[in-house]
This record gives sequence, C-alpha cells and structure tokens, in this order.
Amino acid sequence: MIPFQFNARTTVLFGTGKRSQIGAIARTLGFRRTLLVADQGLVQAGHVAAITDLLGIEVHTFHGFSANPDSWQAEAGRAFAAPLSIDSIVGLGGGSSMDCAKAINFLLSCGGRMQDYHGYGKATAPLLPMIAIPTTTGTGSEAQSIALISDPETHVKMACGDPQAAFKVAILDPELALSQPRRVRATAGYDALSHAVETLVTTKRNAISDCYSRQAWHLLAGSFARSITHPEDIEAIANMQIGAYLAGAAIENGMLGAAHATANPLTARYGTVHGDAIALMLPHVVRWNGLPIYAELHQDLPAYLTLLAETASLPATLRQAGVEQSLLTELAEDASNQWTGRFNPKPFDAAAALELYQRAY
Repeated sequence: MIPFQFNARTTVLFGTGKRSQIGAIARTLGFRRTLLVADQGLVQAGHVAAITDLLGIEVHTFHGFSANPDSWQAEAGRAFAAPLSIDSIVGLGGGSSMDCAKAINFLLSCGGRMQDYHGYGKATAPLLPMIAIPTTTGTGSEAQSIALISDPETHVKMACGDPQAAFKVAILDPELALSQPRRVRATAGYDALSHAVETLVTTKRNAISDCYSRQAWHLLAGSFARSITHPEDIEAIANMQIGAYLAGAAIENGMLGAAHATANPLTARYGTVHGDAIALMLPHVVRWNGLPIYAELHQDLPAYLTLLAETASLPATLRQAGVEQSLLTELAEDASNQWTGRFNPKPFDAAAALELYQRAY
C-alpha cells in the first residue's frame, strides 16, 4: 500500500451560470484590489470585461504572457502588479493564465526569481488568495498547487509548487468553455485525457488519485469526440470541464509520467502546442510501459488514443510536426531531466526517451 497525504484545498463550484457568484465569493475572501490574469483572446471574447463587472471591486488586468508562460513573463506580471497594492489574484482562462497567476503570486509575495521556487514548498511568505475560472477543458491547473513555468535560458519547464499556491475557489461554468475554438478543444481535451491515463499508473498513484483518474477518464473519453464535433453541446463540454478538473486533481495527488517528460522538450525547443506534443508521444509511452491496467480503460489503449488523436486532427508523427531527426538525442537528454519522468512506472532515462522519440518519428 502506498502512503499518501490528501488535502482538499480548493472549493469547487460547478454549473451553468456559476460565474455570477464570483463577486460574492471575492468579497467573502476579502478581495478589494485584485489582479486579473487572462490572455488577450479572452479580452476579445468579452470574458475579461464580463468577469470584471461581476467582481464589482477594483480590478487590474495583466495579459503579457504566452501559451507557455516563462519566468520573464512572470516577472513582467510582478512588475506590473507591485505598485498597485494588489491583495488578491484571479486566473481566468486556460492553464497558461492559471500558471502565470500562480507564478506572479510567488514573485509578488515572496520576491526573488522563478528559479527560486523550482520544486515544492519553497514559498518564504504567505501567498495572496486566488480564484480560478477555467475557460478551457484541459490542463486542470485549477486543481493543482503547482505552476509550470518555462526557463527561457535552459528550455526546462519548471514545476514551481507550494500548498499555498492552490486556488481558494475554482468556478467551473460550462458556458464559459463554449467559446473555445475547435483547435483549443482538441489540444486541451487530449491533454486532459493524458492526465487521466498517466496518473493511473505512476509510482506515486494511490487510492485517492486512482478515484480521480478513473472518473476523469470516464467523463473525458465519453465526451472528447462529441465536444469537438458538436461544439454547442453543453453536456459534452460540462463533462470535459469536470473531467479536466478531476484529472488535474489526480496530478496533484499522483503526478505524471514519461509522456509529459517527452512532450515538454518539444514545446520548449520547437514551440509545439502542448496538446499536440502529448498526442505525438502518449500512445507510444503507453505501449512502451505495457501495463495490464491500461486494458481497464480500453482493450487496446494505444490504438484508441491514436484514434482519438486522429478524430481531433492532431499530428501523428514527429516528422509531420517538423522535428529534425538529428536532434532526437538532444531532445532525449532534455526529456531525461524533466521532473515527471521520475514518476513513470517503467524506469525512464535518456536512452528510454530516445527510444520513444524514435518510435514516434
């Protein structure tokens, strides 16, 4: 039996229209001057203005980050917020918004550089209270106390976590996720599926994470294709949103594995969208791990994962994704240094990563 510690740090509100409660929730948490972290796409979609109105307090918005926020962008957010006497933070959007919100919180509350928080439990002062409002159905960052922040100098995705970095409240409103473009639904949704698959088999899996992984898979696998082919199906989107949250909670309690370890260097070096990178690697990792438990999800899980990727028009090979074969060894070395690889059920190192890249090429 694997020992574990379980802490339910985040209150979850789920349902259509639940975003209307954010003002009351913010006031209950003592928010007066909040930093709203959201990407430019959410400004154009009208979500930023709508949430600002619903908050009903002093709001300052920060949009200066990319799909894979890095330490420089987090510092820019800190510099923007520092003179504003911010007492709280709201992360609105996908994983990039929520990761950036957590990163800014570390720097604003504790000082230093993002590299100082690489690891877990390194906050040196109380962090500001935060609310998460996901508008995509993928990362599950709203369920996690870890921010993934790229180091632009080393190309490493740093996992920067602390119990205080968990959101106080996560508002899951499926209506907000209806605005996702098809491409985002595909890449974010496949990422969520991968979370359910990987957390089910890691060396850190336990009784709690197992529950989250299995229920997440049930919801996600049952609704992934329909959420893409029927974009107005609120039930499918709702299932994806809950599934993504549960898969994120599974990560919080059970970690990830080699699929993410091999996907992250593709994003760092080639700018490959994370969901695309996962689609390229996950079926190969599952087949390479070769565990009987995978059959509990689907009789031939690698083939099924490949079929789902094809349904969503995700890339099938590294060659198609523009990866140079001559760089596979360098990518493998990068992958061997990724934090998730250490939790893979089969020993994972640079040689293993190279084998997986060769299979995917």
